[in-house]
Amino acid sequence: MAFAEFDLIDTYFSQRMEQRDDVELGIGDDGAVVTVDAGNQLVVVTDTMVAGVHFDQDTPARAIGHKVVAVNLSDLAAMGAEPTWISLALTLPSIDQDWLQGFTHGLREICEYYGCQLIGGDTTQGPLAVTVTAHGVLPHGSAIKRTGAKPGDWLYVTGTLGDAGLALAARQRRQQVSDAHYRRITDRLYFPSPRVALGQSLRGVASSAIDVSDGLLADLRHILKGSRVGAKISLDELPLSLALTETLTQDQALAYALTSGDDYELCFTVPESQRGVFDTLVAHTASKPVCIGRITNEAEALQLTLQGEPWQLPETNTGYEHFASPIEPSV
Repeated sequence: MAFAEFDLIDTYFSQRMEQRDDVELGIGDDGAVVTVDAGNQLVVVTDTMVAGVHFDQDTPARAIGHKVVAVNLSDLAAMGAEPTWISLALTLPSIDQDWLQGFTHGLREICEYYGCQLIGGDTTQGPLAVTVTAHGVLPHGSAIKRTGAKPGDWLYVTGTLGDAGLALAARQRRQQVSDAHYRRITDRLYFPSPRVALGQSLRGVASSAIDVSDGLLADLRHILKGSRVGAKISLDELPLSLALTETLTQDQALAYALTSGDDYELCFTVPESQRGVFDTLVAHTASKPVCIGRITNEAEALQLTLQGEPWQLPETNTGYEHFASPIEPSV
């Protein structure tokens, strides 16, 4: 069956998404109309995934649909926002109905899970690329920024770090991983879980936050620069999965955890005055954030210690940087 652009939109996007009460007009007109409650502010984030850069031809379409939403929701989570609406710009080399079925399945699953709605976008022909703009709301003045960390604040991370990086290395045959570990870390790579609920609960508690997308060290440096502070990290406290510790040497595992991208966990700071509130807040959570260090007054200085002694990365890589090197296929 030949598909025109509007046939594609009607078949795969218009009728398949749950409807939010605050969407007055969604897909099908020149623009969407939504309602933002009085007293709330709107947070807007955008992320693009390009074939051959962020994913390869073997990446399942469902994973691409999931991940392009997840990476945006992770940004919203870092600011404490509640996800509400997304718009999608999809560039396709041709109409592949099997691919579109998988892609929309992944996109629909994550949107429904987090309660956000696809309200519009654009489709065009060209090299495969996917861009999502996500919107979220939060009470006026409650956004968690990168610029609020103060000396003495405690530094936390969620989840385990480095799993997605190890999965990519295994897929590219740079590391050998057992089948059981490979299945788990590949799920972490393909289907990240943004920390949306925790992000909202950190409003008024965390002094700063960022999502870990380009590697812990690279992303933490944004907080240090924005807040004009330093940090001291105890690597003994860094949360590592069994996949890392049973596959790699200690130095290799730490390097993956510190520099690998695609974790989509949260890194945030909590003042001493809020630590009791925070401990109560996470007391009954299944996976508690881990305190890995403390903020110092040495602007942008980052100290790493292992068993109380200074530790340095065994290699120069400190995280993913766009445009830092020629394009190589990655996820």
